[in-house]
Amino acid sequence: MQIVLKNKTALITGATGKLGKVIASTLARCGADVILAYYRNEQEVQKLKECVESMDRRVYVVKVDLTSDRDVQNMYDELKKAALPDIIICNAVSQFPWKSVLEQPIEHYLEQFQISALQSVRLAKLFLPAMKKKKWGRFIGINTECTIQCHSTQSAYIAGKRAMDGILRVLAKEAGVDQVTVNQIAPGWIQCEGESRQEAYEAKVPLGRRACEQDVANVAAFLSSDLANFITGTFIPVTGGNVMTSA
Repeated sequence: MQIVLKNKTALITGATGKLGKVIASTLARCGADVILAYYRNEQEVQKLKECVESMDRRVYVVKVDLTSDRDVQNMYDELKKAALPDIIICNAVSQFPWKSVLEQPIEHYLEQFQISALQSVRLAKLFLPAMKKKKWGRFIGINTECTIQCHSTQSAYIAGKRAMDGILRVLAKEAGVDQVTVNQIAPGWIQCEGESRQEAYEAKVPLGRRACEQDVANVAAFLSSDLANFITGTFIPVTGGNVMTSA
């Protein structure tokens, strides 16, 4: 049994991030054409474009500010002329120092809500109608184990991701009638290539290590495929057992 995404087009936001690059290349290896949505890193997106093209896949590169209605609309208008996605991976995220609730600036909460929750809403409003019309589509949000943990200093990050969680659970119910699935992947603390180990964290993980980007990308590929036709509304921790959802 193989994961086959031939004749599908996948839009990956945050495509130049470490996780985004691996998700994009993994979906391409499964046969998908890819749309690389990025914001700042022109050099990295060109490298990724060349990598995917070497697999004989079509690649579309779009620079977009996902917090801007106008930018997202322009991306849609551009892609409508070329290739609308069958698969959307909401991976883009905003980074800032984590502080206590009393110290975290209000603008960080607003920024997280924009990039996590409203990114999903903006993309769904524009791209889901075509999926619903075709009676096939995949909408996948990259969430986080932090949503379950609720540790100190995580409040702004969690606020955005919990809002995203609620929106996508509702969307799963609304889109299901048209055979569009909506799921979430919640990675643990990913150990990117070249990073040092975090032994105190790893000691708490039942599988004894941190996830790598490929662990997460494999789940994204599965959820994007026909093998996952009857899976929707899920929140899947990819954490080695560090967090577990309740029944």
